[in-house]
Amino acid sequence: MAFTVTNLEGNEIADDYTRTAATGGRWGDTWGVFKSNFGKIVLNNIFVLLFFVPAIALLFIRTIYISGLGYQYPFNANTGIGYPAYPGTQGLNESIYLSADLLFYGLLIAAGLIASVGIAGGAYSMKRLLNSHGKFSLKSFFHGVKIGYLNVAAPLMVFLTFYFACVIIGDWRDLTGAKGGSVAGATTAYVFIIIATVLVGVYCAWLIATGVSYKLKVGQLLKNAFVLMVGSPVQTVFFAGMSLIPVWIFVIGLSVSFIKIFAYIIFIFIGFSFILLVWMSYTQWVFDLYVTPNLKKAEEEAKAKRTPEQVKADEIEESKRVAMELLASGRSELICKPILPIQSEPAIKPLSATFTRKNLSEVKEERAKLSENISAYENEHKNDAVYKEYNALFAEREKALKEDGKKKGKKKKISSENLLK
Repeated sequence: MAFTVTNLEGNEIADDYTRTAATGGRWGDTWGVFKSNFGKIVLNNIFVLLFFVPAIALLFIRTIYISGLGYQYPFNANTGIGYPAYPGTQGLNESIYLSADLLFYGLLIAAGLIASVGIAGGAYSMKRLLNSHGKFSLKSFFHGVKIGYLNVAAPLMVFLTFYFACVIIGDWRDLTGAKGGSVAGATTAYVFIIIATVLVGVYCAWLIATGVSYKLKVGQLLKNAFVLMVGSPVQTVFFAGMSLIPVWIFVIGLSVSFIKIFAYIIFIFIGFSFILLVWMSYTQWVFDLYVTPNLKKAEEEAKAKRTPEQVKADEIEESKRVAMELLASGRSELICKPILPIQSEPAIKPLSATFTRKNLSEVKEERAKLSENISAYENEHKNDAVYKEYNALFAEREKALKEDGKKKGKKKKISSENLLK
């Protein structure tokens, strides 16, 4: 990459979760998150969909509006005496589309301000779900809105403005052709605006991904999104297309009614979440290529933010986890009670090749002192959570086995093989 994105390092937005390392490849890990968190993905999709309702309603009303005008305008009138009259309707249909699109696609830009709420929350939730392997909450959705709304709304407004221009120029080209005018200039403009809209759309998608992932100034955000986009053009095009699979299904459904119904179902349940999940997974992969995540530092920062009560609760949970692992391997006298750690210097000085009774007395005293230290250490730590939990688990299991043995007239042998059965 000709440019650098080093200013991303240390600015990642992850203040409400701790990032964990991926156990497998990026896409294997993403597939695992998708399978094991399907309910959360559906819930996220519903919340995103709620904020897209105004935009969807506008497009629906536009269709009804154009259909209503089609019935009112005299496309095929009759004089009432048996002879149809054909008034001059050249370009009238195209004029209706142009006037309707000026109104409704202009309002669509405003509706994008509401849709930005859903995109900001949904994109951050998908990023959090991927980086924490399953953590999702409605609180995190609205936290994503709080920190990323402006970084989503601004690029979305730019893209919708280009899309508006694309639609209007297309309508102008159709109107010019319907009236018998030359469409060469309009067609050229239409081709260029389509290309510009696609390029701006991809760039805005990178701006959104970078804006909800890192806390940056406007200039840094614009530069880094551009650098990351041009640094991986082939991958960007491929994964942008892959993320839009629900859209492609919908486009195909415009010609096939069954597929169109299927596309509606997809968008209601997982469409928006799928787009955001794939795109955020891909962009996180690109981020990690150039900015190595310091997971250890993230864990330390997360620990520093915890309250003493949370720290104590985590320690107890860790002790339980260790005890369960030890329980599975069978009870051990070396584990069920505290053992004095080995010191750097020997507690008992070894005897030399020649020694006296005094040396033997010293060794005896040192051994007695060591025994006292062992007992003192054991008494001091015998109530530690790890030993207490470990012994309690075995005690409960032994009691259950004894009671079971009394019922059957035979006592089971306690061993690592039958302890957990």
